[in-house]
Amino acid sequence: MSFFNTFDIASSGMTAQRKMMDVTAANIANVNTTETADGTPFRRMVAVVTQKQIGDFENEFQACSFDDETPQMQGVEVSSVQADNSDFRWVYDPSNPKAQQSGEHKGYVAMPNINVISEMTNMMMASRAFEANATLLDASKSMSMKALEIGQK
Repeated sequence: MSFFNTFDIASSGMTAQRKMMDVTAANIANVNTTETADGTPFRRMVAVVTQKQIGDFENEFQACSFDDETPQMQGVEVSSVQADNSDFRWVYDPSNPKAQQSGEHKGYVAMPNINVISEMTNMMMASRAFEANATLLDASKSMSMKALEIGQK
């Protein structure tokens, strides 16, 4: 496994966490958006994170001798951002012009399906994961600098 794969893996994590924070921030910003371009309330967005291959896996695998282990050279990426199709929050406000006039939700206003507490928790988790990857980059950089110092002596 190349030493630089550590940098690639950590930076892929930082990129994915930044995108997750962007999606979460957009959700929080739209917590009260009752009408979008299509006439419906804003729907919560979710970042879908998947693994991605870092480096040339075949060559790295052949260069290593593992007994029953598979080399872990995977990073992550946000493969898509999808709408959360769970039901809207229904707030009773019969005087609101957006309130339903008939049916099961008469007098209720459809609000975005966003829970601010959950979104803030997601933001904190993404922030901490970003910090962990940044710490890994710093540690890897320090180790590479020490290796260069050893080589100079």
